[in-house]
Amino acid sequence: MLGIRRYFDLGSLTVIGITFVFFMTALVTKGFTHDILLEAAVFLVSVKLIIMAYKNDVASRVTHKRLDDMYMVIQRIASHEDRSQQG
Repeated sequence: MLGIRRYFDLGSLTVIGITFVFFMTALVTKGFTHDILLEAAVFLVSVKLIIMAYKNDVASRVTHKRLDDMYMVIQRIASHEDRSQQG
């Protein structure tokens, strides 16, 4: 369970759990009728939103890492220029 927490926050896991419980409840109470397609669509929309949030989180982390790397390079260049001007 700890492995999945690395990818999803508590809110996302709660939404997944509640949506799945509602979906299974609708499946048991309504059976396999045409209404199940509506329930499945709602479930898939919830899953899609959570997947999009995950992808957004991954892209954000990659962007922050690249910005940190660029900041470090700029600091090194500035430090090198300061030493060359002093000496």
